[in-house]
Amino acid sequence: MPIVSTDQATVHEIHGARFVSYAAPATGSTELCAWRLEIAAGTPGVEHTITREEVLHVLSGAPVVTLDGERTALGPGDTVIAPAGVRLKVDNPGEQAAHAWVTTGTGLQARLADGSVLTPPWAN
Repeated sequence: MPIVSTDQATVHEIHGARFVSYAAPATGSTELCAWRLEIAAGTPGVEHTITREEVLHVLSGAPVVTLDGERTALGPGDTVIAPAGVRLKVDNPGEQAAHAWVTTGTGLQARLADGSVLTPPWAN
């Protein structure tokens, strides 16, 4: 039975956020990826278009999620289901860090506004 303990999680940092990866192909998952997203207070997000559905469940803080231009303030316990193909942005305008649990299918890619494509290691 594959188990990934906290000290085995892989940490990635990009665009002012931390992605603490637990489930990914690198840890034995073949279909799903899961990570804890950590966004420091006052951090703006980076808009990107996702190739796989993402589910983001807020653990703490007050992030603001924008899907195809529609902004929604979130709080602990709120869940966002972002369909594949949507433009997604997660900001943390608050005074406290925001944390969320995120899941998606393996193979997720993100197309940035400049046209570049990010293949995040926490989801591949």
